[in-house]
Amino acid sequence: MLYALVAGILFGLYYALISLGLNLSFGVLRMVNLAHGDFVMIGGFTAVVLYSSWHVHPLVSLVLGAAAVFVVGIALYYLLVPRIATTKDPEMISLVLFFGLSQVIEALAVIHFGNNEQSIFDPVFGTQPVSLLGQSLPAVWLVSGLVSLVALALVYLYLYRSRLGYSTRAVMASREEAEVSGINLHRVSAIAFGIGLGLAAAAGALAPFMLGGITPDIGTGLTTTAFAVIVLGSLGNPMGTIAGGLIYGIALMLMQTYLPSWASLLPYVLLLLVLLVRPSGLFGRQVRSA
Repeated sequence: MLYALVAGILFGLYYALISLGLNLSFGVLRMVNLAHGDFVMIGGFTAVVLYSSWHVHPLVSLVLGAAAVFVVGIALYYLLVPRIATTKDPEMISLVLFFGLSQVIEALAVIHFGNNEQSIFDPVFGTQPVSLLGQSLPAVWLVSGLVSLVALALVYLYLYRSRLGYSTRAVMASREEAEVSGINLHRVSAIAFGIGLGLAAAAGALAPFMLGGITPDIGTGLTTTAFAVIVLGSLGNPMGTIAGGLIYGIALMLMQTYLPSWASLLPYVLLLLVLLVRPSGLFGRQVRSA
């Protein structure tokens, strides 16, 4: 039981990292990026390729991949989102467009990498387990938890301790009021969208170790899981993702320990339960419409 709780906390932090960018993007844009999980997949393949080709450590790949995808995310924002915003039904159009983007990314990954699962099998984080609260755990789990904490702390500092973060939170509260006050909506939104995708790519660099491997079709399942986590925490509240991730991680470890055959249903069950009982999330208030 204690092992499942400790492992669940570490995995919960990792799933919070996976989901944080999706919640940040939704909070700013009020659009659900259905291609979010595919950028986790991109980060994973980036780490695998850099290590197999040049023995670049996955933590270095994490930084490089996140930076590259951040730039790509800003470009994608200016290419797609302003055009979506001018349509009569931007929410529905965004769902269709991001779903199409997800399919394109997956197809390109299949063409380039094939359908076989790929991973990093060398013990790049050491072979000795670490002890945490009396439990012996793989070192990579602790590394992943620490990396996730650092990323979550940086996002907190960005949102609550920087001028750009103040503008971002103003846009999340009300786009109209933010625009009237002189905030450049496209600049703030593009940076937030880029950060969201960069966080996904960062989480992807750890996916070969935390998820066991990477396949081109892993993105859809990760998007569903991320959406379940952010609904748990509070849709549109990025920092609520931490609570959602911890709940999901602990529940997942308990399910894998006591009911392993049902573990794959967990994100769907949690999503349905929370949407039925408390649509604004377990720790959130009602989301204001933009």
